[in-house]
Amino acid sequence: MKKTALLSKISLTKTAMMVALTFSATQSMAKAGFQINTQSATGLGRAFSGDAVIADNASVMARNVATMALFDKTSLSLGLNALITDISVSDASYTAITSPTAVDSNYSDAGGLSLAPNIHLIVPLNEKFAVGLDLYSNFGTRTEFDSSFTGAEYGGLTDVKSINLGLATSYRINEQWSVGGGLDVIYGIGKLQRSRSVYLGGTEALDADAAGFGLGFNVGTVFELDKNNRFGLSYHYSPELKAKGDITFGGTTVEDDTLYMPLPDMAEFSGYHHLSGTKFAVHYSVQWIGWSAFDTLDSKAFGVINEYHWKDAMHFSIGNTYYVNDRWTLRSGYMYDQSAQDEVTSISVPDSDRQWLSAGFTYHFTDSANIDFGATYLIGEDVSVTETTESSGTEVSSITGTTHADAILVALQYSQSF
Repeated sequence: MKKTALLSKISLTKTAMMVALTFSATQSMAKAGFQINTQSATGLGRAFSGDAVIADNASVMARNVATMALFDKTSLSLGLNALITDISVSDASYTAITSPTAVDSNYSDAGGLSLAPNIHLIVPLNEKFAVGLDLYSNFGTRTEFDSSFTGAEYGGLTDVKSINLGLATSYRINEQWSVGGGLDVIYGIGKLQRSRSVYLGGTEALDADAAGFGLGFNVGTVFELDKNNRFGLSYHYSPELKAKGDITFGGTTVEDDTLYMPLPDMAEFSGYHHLSGTKFAVHYSVQWIGWSAFDTLDSKAFGVINEYHWKDAMHFSIGNTYYVNDRWTLRSGYMYDQSAQDEVTSISVPDSDRQWLSAGFTYHFTDSANIDFGATYLIGEDVSVTETTESSGTEVSSITGTTHADAILVALQYSQSF
């Protein structure tokens, strides 16, 4: 086959994968698989340790709806989260079928800033029942490689967001046990742009806008041993999203195509213990994310577009809270966050095991109103990446390198009870 004919049929599988990642991470903040937790400044300040059971404001319903039973007043929380990512590619080498030698493909500034607001409302109906509503972003990040990046088909622009609307209810069985359940309406949007490298003609390879809805649910329970010790367990079922958009794949464009993307289920166990006779509390969480469900990306028009073979991931967090006085509360936390990617890795969506170093505070204006601040420094690891683009069994281009992604997360939140 002639090179010109071959180049016209380039199959940009990694580019298509990014469409899936537009919607694949739907429950927490800058975690494995580029999930993002944006529901709580309070949780961010303690690395989300104990967040399925600590009922310090209305944002807790996003982690475990059963905790709504712990509220005896209507509670409202409003917040804004900011995520600043630092993404780089080093020791990178790019080759193309039209280039006789490998060329340098390092890049140092692929990250950016994402903002995500949230709102949570819990309304106790009586001593037994409570209802709640919340709206927050499950995923929101931006990576961009400009024209100076040699391996253009492996970089480009990825601008993705998701919105989760939650409706839930809780029921207090007795003094110790509470249960809850709710529905999650998930909406994801994404804009993806890719071009072939200058060695492959520099032409546009992908310019896609995709959007879709999915319906999930969640259930949870809380066990209160006494007023100072309690445990929470929650489970979130995530749907297969059907995202529609104009998709280019293998040199062919299909308008209003449908991408089928399985999302991971999640389970979390948390504990909270206020140490008797002190102003200190300790809390912890273990979370399981079923990323192995995200195995392939399928298109209605093209069938299997790409294979991922991601693995299930675990997150382990521990933290502490110091109740200084009636006005001030201080908190901190640490999380070890396992990567979702296994043997299949990516330049444009770097992923690795990560460590969270978190701190935050609450200032109470009155007994019923307070402001929260939380911050996290997220430390990633170096990951070796190899990607190839093939057409009809022939390798068109490839890239090897080392990716690294760190992040700074900050959040501010106002809470009020009525």
